[in-house]
Parts: sequence; C-alpha cells; structure tokens
Amino acid sequence: MTFYIAIIDYEMGNLKSIYKLLEYLNIKAVISSDPKEILNANGVILPGVGAFGDAMMQLKKKNLIQVIESLSEDRKPIFGICLGHQLLFSLSEEMGTYQGLDLIKGKVISFNLKNVEKVPQIGWNSVKFELKDHYLIEGIPNNSYFYFVHSYYVCPKDEENILGTTEYGTTKFSSIVFKDNIVGTQFHPEKSSKYGIEMYRNFINYCKK
Repeated sequence: MTFYIAIIDYEMGNLKSIYKLLEYLNIKAVISSDPKEILNANGVILPGVGAFGDAMMQLKKKNLIQVIESLSEDRKPIFGICLGHQLLFSLSEEMGTYQGLDLIKGKVISFNLKNVEKVPQIGWNSVKFELKDHYLIEGIPNNSYFYFVHSYYVCPKDEENILGTTEYGTTKFSSIVFKDNIVGTQFHPEKSSKYGIEMYRNFINYCKK
C-alpha cells in the first residue's frame, strides 16, 4: 500500500500550504473529506482557520466527527494545526460555548486584553519545550520561534498533555499538546521556516513506524 498523509477538508483550513509543504518533502498527500480515504491514510492532519463553532458544524455536516473519533480509537497519528489543534479539546468559549471533539480534556479560552498587547497574536513567538523527549520536537532547539495567528488558546485539564508553552504578554499558554497518537500545535509549522518543516518531517517519520 502506498504511504500517504490525509489532510482533512472541511472547507475551513490552510489546506494548500500544508499540501505544498508535504509535496516539498516528497510525501504523497491527499486533501479529502472522504471517510475511506482518510481512514486508510498512514497519518492525518486536521488543519483549521476560522471560528470553532463553525468548524464543528462543518465537521458534523460532512460526517467527519465519527471518522476522527475512529482514527483516535485506532491509534492513527493525528496532527491538529491552529484551529484544528483547538478542535481536539472538549469545548470552546469562542462566541458562545461549543462542544469539541473531546479527544483531549480541556477547553479553549480567549486572551485577556488586559494581559496582552493586542488580539489576535500575529507573528513569531518562541516555544519552550516542557519535555525533553518527544518525537515531534526531535532535532529542534528549545525556545525556537514559530508563527502564530490566534485569539484563543487551549487549557488542557491535565498538564501531562502539554509538550510546549509560549508567553504572550503576561499570559503563559499551552502551544503544543500531545496524547497517545495525537499531537497539536497552536502555531502554523508550515509557515514557520526550517523548524516548522522539521516538525512535519518528524510527524511523517512517526507515521512510517
């Protein structure tokens, strides 16, 4: 069977930039909302740009929530990016309260304007690795910079799910999470130069094992 990565298409993601990066790494990728194609992939990327509630509505509309739950049950590697990373959590307080995929316990909350310079956070910021040993950060120096665009951030219920943290103003938040087969980043690795590319390469290598 040909090795490939599925990029979930629910009409709310930076699909082409991720696809082009995987193409640059000589990895076959498919942008798909077809359950069979997603379930048969060696690894799956859940991207996302936009509002949490709209994203969950789109996933439900395309019958993809059960597909993602099946991927998790089968221990298939899943990589959530930005909004896709937030969707992995139990609920979000973005413009109301919305239920998430609940694959990682915790919630999504907004920055407090009293504690940050502006919202959204747009631009480069550093990430402190809270663990020394995890496949996703292999070969990447601690406190490396990555590219962020977001107004909300995740608060995992269990600190053991936090792989990286970032400080914005006086707020320290979780910027990389993991649990079993799942990883997620608040930043965009595909927009984060060589270390972001290395992160995708690490994910791909994990999918090949």
